[in-house]
Amino acid sequence: MKAKIFSLTFLIFLGLHGQEDKLLLESLFDNDEIKESEELLPERMVFTQTLLWGKKGMFRKTGISSLNKEQRIKELKVRKVMLKSHQIIGYLTLAGMIAQGILGGKLYKNWERNLYNTHKTMGNVVTASYFTGAGLSLFAPPPLVNKKVEGFNSIKSHKILATVHFSGMLATNYFSKKNTDFHKYSAYTTFASYFAAVVVFKFK
Repeated sequence: MKAKIFSLTFLIFLGLHGQEDKLLLESLFDNDEIKESEELLPERMVFTQTLLWGKKGMFRKTGISSLNKEQRIKELKVRKVMLKSHQIIGYLTLAGMIAQGILGGKLYKNWERNLYNTHKTMGNVVTASYFTGAGLSLFAPPPLVNKKVEGFNSIKSHKILATVHFSGMLATNYFSKKNTDFHKYSAYTTFASYFAAVVVFKFK
């Protein structure tokens, strides 16, 4: 029964995630062209982008990526690849979370050494894929324009939920060997907020 519920949830996720894919393609992927009147960097960037790609960022200071039109065009292409990879890994991470939910439910009902080892291994894989996907998004080169949207909206909801599932993932791993109940609640919170972060895009 639980397997069917998780499978149904995953199918719903795939349908809703199509909305997210479309929005990401429209709002995050830039054309590989820069007009003469356009600035090379947006006015607003997340701190990770500023750290690496800002005017005084690490890549600029070390000469890895100079700030000029030709290099920014290359960076936008890198950005596309990183964000598309982020999306693909997102699917794999969600699938792994579902598998973990099934294994975790069985483990809580009937503890078995082999099942525990499988659950642990799957947990390591999900954790790795989750933070890999997060890193691809956070450290991707910035777009040309980063518009500020006024008021509370689905994008801000998505960011708030992202903070929740990011914190939940950290808590899930922290409590894995310290408190089984907190570990379980953290895992449920992580999955619920991860799923909800996708759903809010449907109402954009």
